[in-house]
Amino acid sequence: MNIIEVEPGVYSVIQDGKSWEVRVSGNEITIGDHRILHQADDPRQWKRSGLSADAHGLISIKAAMPGKIVRVLVSTGDEVTVGQGIIVVEAMKMQNELKAPRAGKVTSVGVKPNDSVVAGAILLTIE
Repeated sequence: MNIIEVEPGVYSVIQDGKSWEVRVSGNEITIGDHRILHQADDPRQWKRSGLSADAHGLISIKAAMPGKIVRVLVSTGDEVTVGQGIIVVEAMKMQNELKAPRAGKVTSVGVKPNDSVVAGAILLTIE
């Protein structure tokens, strides 16, 4: 597949000898007569959900995608608040600061700077 941006928001896509013009505007993608609405879910963005923010017991913070640990901002035994930065992961050449989904005490930290992680790997737990 070959994708080239021919002008801002307009892409030429060639795959298997077929060519398409793809237009992207806000949350809308248009390919020929087809219109697709999309919403990007940014795993770095903290979202309050009733289940995790007010939950009791252990909660595991997991890697959303493969990457490398850049910084660990907390240690075992630290108290964290909702939305506090807890770990920085580099994925796809971008550094992403993960935030605490709820207040609690860090019970374990399973990674250290320069560790490589796979998607779904448990980085730390909060109780």
